[in-house]
Amino acid sequence: MHQAPPGRTGPARVTQSPTTEPAGPPHRSAGSPPTDMREVVGTHDLLLVTLDTLRFDVAEELAAAGRIPHLAGRLPGGRWERRHSPGSFTWASHQAIFAGFLPTPAGPGPHPRLFAARFAGSETTADGTFVYDTPDLVSGLAGAGYRTVCIGGVGFFNRRGPLGTVLPGLFQESHWEPEFGVASPTSFESQVARAEEVVAALPADRRLFLFVNVSALHQPNWFHLPGATREAGDSRETHAAALEYVDRHMGRLFAAAASRRRCFAIVCSDHGTAYGEDGYTGHRLGHEVVWTVPYAQFLLPGPDEGVGAR
Repeated sequence: MHQAPPGRTGPARVTQSPTTEPAGPPHRSAGSPPTDMREVVGTHDLLLVTLDTLRFDVAEELAAAGRIPHLAGRLPGGRWERRHSPGSFTWASHQAIFAGFLPTPAGPGPHPRLFAARFAGSETTADGTFVYDTPDLVSGLAGAGYRTVCIGGVGFFNRRGPLGTVLPGLFQESHWEPEFGVASPTSFESQVARAEEVVAALPADRRLFLFVNVSALHQPNWFHLPGATREAGDSRETHAAALEYVDRHMGRLFAAAASRRRCFAIVCSDHGTAYGEDGYTGHRLGHEVVWTVPYAQFLLPGPDEGVGAR
């Protein structure tokens, strides 16, 4: 575990009602009711999961086919929302996400945001936006009394060099082990076990913002498909098998996140990846399979609520 420097753990001045930004309607995720984040922040725990590199088409197909029941059971209407990523690779996308720029709905906007730094002239800060007066969402939530925790996955979160310390350094507490990384066939279950430990150690009255960067979808992922080989490499099919692997353990993460109180959850991809489409392989490039990502937001009922509370 790594603790952030003192400047990152101190209180931040947070204001929840914009003054210079134009107001707009509350936020709406496809198939879900409007969400006023000014009412959520301070009363709910918060969970943000980035399924690193997950393609929208693969996520959509598996949900429709019943192959990811733990995730699909939480998706509004049982379907992923189609969105556009703010970046084409992990670093760029997460810098935007941690500034309050989540993946944008694929239809024409403007689209009100859940979180936003105070910024004069913003056209996507709405009545229901949680507005903070800090440089990033993580410190804004810390200023609102949240314990901010990062469980990293891909190399940008590994703290093994200066670049790998930037994103986890936003958080008061960060975790990364080789077992969480892209080369581990058991990465997600290891991350979930750490998340369970984090939640169990937190005082009951302390609000939690838990961020998990899931590495299992990222290359290499061939080892998640029985019969696949290192020599044959990754494919759209091994990518799908990796998502099925993640889904098998997702229920444990949701249970831990909502074990103390109601939890507002966001589950999305940060970018997709190409497997030969139009001659492209990988990401950090401009292609439909990279820019288009799955997104969902929903409520996880607390321990004293029925399973139907969402």
